Amino acid sequence: MSTRQVQRDAWLHTILQGRRARLSAASEDASFRRYFRVHLDGDTRILMDAPPPQEDCRPFVQVTRLLAAAGLNVPAIVAADLEQGFLLLSDLGERQYLQGLDEASADALYADAIDALVRLQRHGDASTLPRYDRARLLAEMRLFTQWFLGRHLGIAPDARSGAVLEQAFATLVAACQAQPQVLVHRDYHSRNLMITASARPGVLDYQDAVLGPVGYDLVSLLRDVYVRWPPARVAQWVERYHRQAVAAGVLDGTGPDAFRRWFDLCGVQRHLKVAGIFARLYYRDGKNRYLTDIALTLRYLLEVVRTHPELAPFGELLDAWQVTARHDAAVAALARADAVR
Repeated sequence: MSTRQVQRDAWLHTILQGRRARLSAASEDASFRRYFRVHLDGDTRILMDAPPPQEDCRPFVQVTRLLAAAGLNVPAIVAADLEQGFLLLSDLGERQYLQGLDEASADALYADAIDALVRLQRHGDASTLPRYDRARLLAEMRLFTQWFLGRHLGIAPDARSGAVLEQAFATLVAACQAQPQVLVHRDYHSRNLMITASARPGVLDYQDAVLGPVGYDLVSLLRDVYVRWPPARVAQWVERYHRQAVAAGVLDGTGPDAFRRWFDLCGVQRHLKVAGIFARLYYRDGKNRYLTDIALTLRYLLEVVRTHPELAPFGELLDAWQVTARHDAAVAALARADAVR
């Protein structure tokens, strides 16, 4: 038994005052955090194990309070030890949106998620959160250059292609900063939304929330890197969100065409970041479950850059580099190498 397991069991024993409990794995994510379901007298809780110094529970606690105050369905904090990195939370269930989404359920589930998102943006107090500023936006996109292009595909941009990348990044930063700035979850998608008994989705994994562009969370939801819907259907959901956000004062005076451009360009920024992070998770952290998800990320990316003239040189560069074909070849080669080991 590891030292961390001993610490975890001792803390839980103290919190539960010696009551017998059984633990099962609930989930793990792309960070060092791990989650366990605590089975206790016919009820369940969730134990978050966020080992210091790699993780800090304080942002989770802070944002939990902000989202609860805004009326979102987030876990209640039953007990906390911020120094050791343990939280005991209420359990929002085991059924992710990803598991429940299908042709019949999608409209109702996305309607609930959009309702919750507008509430978050209308009532969420982001004044104490970090800003999604230029430095942060650029640093995220440069993960694409470093980890996806460089480490994964073996592409080293020269002076000309590097200038095209930087111009595209500047365009995307400008589009993000031109939007109304609201509380942004940053990973508002089908693996972090839970289907619950009420119409309100359970919301998880929000500890990285920031003050940022209004289009960001909607594109995380509707151009989800784990599930794809036909563009015409996505457009209908974007229109629904726009009507509600205008009515709520979140998008006061912003027309549908302007918002759609913000939505698209936020998506490009996000998908560049995601491709870089997923490649880094494989090469640096040894987590291979995300590598195949890059294919859908690239599909979204290429579709959008081809429809916005200001990103045309960037799109031509990605086509010249044949990023999709090279990614597919790299994943196949890595799978063969893993099979040999």
